[in-house]
Amino acid sequence: MIKLILGLFAAGKFGKIALTCGTMLLSMITYSFIFGWAYAVGFVLLILVHELGHYGAARQRGLNVGAPTFIPFVGAWIQLKEQPMNVETEAYIGFAGPVTGTIGAMLCYYLAKWLGSDLLMALAYAGCMLNLFNLIPISPLDGGRITAIISPKVWLLGVPLLVALFFYTHSPMLILIALLAYPQLKHAIWPDKNKIHPEGYYQASFNDRINYGVLYLGLVGFLSVMTYQLHTHLQGRVGG
Repeated sequence: MIKLILGLFAAGKFGKIALTCGTMLLSMITYSFIFGWAYAVGFVLLILVHELGHYGAARQRGLNVGAPTFIPFVGAWIQLKEQPMNVETEAYIGFAGPVTGTIGAMLCYYLAKWLGSDLLMALAYAGCMLNLFNLIPISPLDGGRITAIISPKVWLLGVPLLVALFFYTHSPMLILIALLAYPQLKHAIWPDKNKIHPEGYYQASFNDRINYGVLYLGLVGFLSVMTYQLHTHLQGRVGG
């Protein structure tokens, strides 16, 4: 056992696991003060499922990627130690998170119906909302990474959505997203000689553009309907 632990330390794997588990626990504790332990644990696990989708897709494409890291009220991310060499790989990795996240949310939904659990229904709603938000077509959100395969100019559609959400929620996180998005938005509108990505990065086949576009719109549509239905259901439960 000691040799195994020392081996994990030597490989750096234990440190990665400790970072993920430690930041997950910190997020759970923070959310528990507001929402209670049961919801906090479920919510953080849903975020983990989303991030593991990105992690698995990046590893599948042969990229060196760090374990998920969590920050309370911001979310989580995986560190790509190697950047994708083309926009199709970026779209593939970006799409994997919302797909696995949606599967996690749907698992909560069907378990909630089977067990009659309001907690699981609330988590299903949170999972759908979380993944729908991430599909806003603006970089660095997943929606921006996916729609880049169509054209980076699609990100301009995400600007009014981000502004509307800010005036509705007044969330400081949206300001952070806007600041992170600004350099890439600027480059999308006014390309300059100092390229963010290598030559040919945004080249993709017509079929890939169509396939990712259809899949993106399909997932956005599905999550929009589910989010609305779950919101209506939960409002009815509170009102009842």
